[in-house]
Amino acid sequence: MDNLNNLDFYRKAIETVIQDHAQRPSNGDIQSELIVDAAKRHYEVMFVGWDGMRRVHGSVLHIDLIGDKIWIQHDGTAPGVALELVEAGVPKDKIVLGFRPKHIREMMGYAVE
Repeated sequence: MDNLNNLDFYRKAIETVIQDHAQRPSNGDIQSELIVDAAKRHYEVMFVGWDGMRRVHGSVLHIDLIGDKIWIQHDGTAPGVALELVEAGVPKDKIVLGFRPKHIREMMGYAVE
């Protein structure tokens, strides 16, 4: 598979995974926002609203396509979006756990950079 086809496959895998997380129910009066900037290759799920008296506003998932790799910038899911991407067919050496320090990424079995 050439690089352009790989990137298209990665984009589709990312969009499928984040759409699933954007549809998951949450506590309180909280809405999920799916943010996709395909041109700049940024993908994010935000939760916004109220859980009782507590304001909720934050990123649940933030993924970027940088070069030919998927960079997971933030992952507030369990057990983790990297596992879901691997299950979708993305090779581990094409996924960077950007939310981990480099010295930890070297031991995780995914791409370092």
